[in-house]
Amino acid sequence: MPRQTDPVVRTPAGTVRGQRTRSGERYRALPYAAAPAGAGRFAPPAPHPGWSGVRDGTRPGPTAPQPARDFGRLDMTPYFGPGWVPGPEYLTADVHTPAADGGGRPVMVFVHGGGFATGSSRAALYDGGAFARDGVVLVTVNYRLGIPGFLDLAGAPANRGLLDVLAALTWVRDTVAAFGGDPGNVTLFGQSAGATLVGALLAAPRARGLFRRAVVQSGSGTGAFTPEQAQRVTSAAAAALGVAPTAEAFAPIPDEHLLAALPALAGLDLRTRTAPDPLAGLSPFSPVLPAQPADSLADGPAAGVDLLIGTNTEEGNLYLVPQGVLDSTTAADVHALAARVHPDPDSALAAHRTARPDATPGELRSAVLGDALFAAGTARLAQAHARISGGRTHLYSFAHRSTALDGRLGAAHTVELPFVFDTADAPWLHGDTGLLGPAPAPPGLAARIHGAWIAFAATGAPGWPPYAPQHPAPETLGGPPGSPRPRPAG
Repeated sequence: MPRQTDPVVRTPAGTVRGQRTRSGERYRALPYAAAPAGAGRFAPPAPHPGWSGVRDGTRPGPTAPQPARDFGRLDMTPYFGPGWVPGPEYLTADVHTPAADGGGRPVMVFVHGGGFATGSSRAALYDGGAFARDGVVLVTVNYRLGIPGFLDLAGAPANRGLLDVLAALTWVRDTVAAFGGDPGNVTLFGQSAGATLVGALLAAPRARGLFRRAVVQSGSGTGAFTPEQAQRVTSAAAAALGVAPTAEAFAPIPDEHLLAALPALAGLDLRTRTAPDPLAGLSPFSPVLPAQPADSLADGPAAGVDLLIGTNTEEGNLYLVPQGVLDSTTAADVHALAARVHPDPDSALAAHRTARPDATPGELRSAVLGDALFAAGTARLAQAHARISGGRTHLYSFAHRSTALDGRLGAAHTVELPFVFDTADAPWLHGDTGLLGPAPAPPGLAARIHGAWIAFAATGAPGWPPYAPQHPAPETLGGPPGSPRPRPAG
């Protein structure tokens, strides 16, 4: 039952009722595009027709079709959320605002991660209360995933999930003022796959004018598939489903059958004569581009966009420690991984051994994986942006080590998120299998990191000097007192 105190907002698409929270107001499952169904799953996002009456924006909505994910002993539920919640209208955004009062506040638009195949704005980690509390309008968006979102099909536009994010940004431009936000001061930020999508949009001509600042958290400017790599995935998917590799043939296939085909795409070797596998076999989906974003920034809005970008110091641990394979890794495993992700695996391994002479094979494997997936592509993107933006690039390295899994998870992929969203004290993130482990979060670290993201969104300055080639060391966030600043890979 609606309450008399529930806030009501009139938007261009119709009127919506939200919910008051301790930090402001929240509006959930607001459609930014029409529901993708049938053949529409493989078409560009279409405008939503709007609605009459007052839409209920107090309840979470459906999520994109996606498989379940298992990270062994580590509880990643706060990251992945509830999984697939069926329903046609899942191209939606959640808005958390201090007040829908025309206040012209900074806007931050978050794009979730999940390997381009999983995740949603319903994940507990993405609660926007702290942003609203601190004067920011936070928008979190869902987008098409997996085969509907990223499989390259004849007769369908490429990168439909990326087109969804573009549509969401257009919706923000046209709508966010109704929720108290400034459409001229939008920061687009994302993590993991979401960060790679942000990097792609920095090089996308159609993104010009849609955001003023960007944050790339553990993404990559070199994570896109070449058309040749994408066609390998398409061929495998078509073979698994027994249909032609066209949008017309895929259109009548139910979502459940598309999901059932995903195991046939796991571990595909995407190495070609000209390109390594940018995702090391961890996902069969990524943006499909003729050139990597780090090499094509001049095509998009990047020169006029402030950029905050960085990685965690032990990214690869997420893919090894929870599964119990860090200790069982052999030298042969490390070399096989290096051969998959580097054109010259021997020299790459030699560089890692020089940097970490006492590392175990498992630690070397983690370092090679983290570098290939995130660090090297982050360095390339940062360097390219610094060249064209006139000193508007800020680099960070997140070094706080989670005590999860007997203290071994460390500064793994995703561990920075609770600090960015200022939820690091939440009990559901702690315990030996919780993302942050049994130890309490370091006092003040969440306030510092969350505050830096807020400051960057408001002013373009997170609180440390811009990146410069002559001083390339990133700002270290967390880690033992006095720990050295790591050098960027690349």
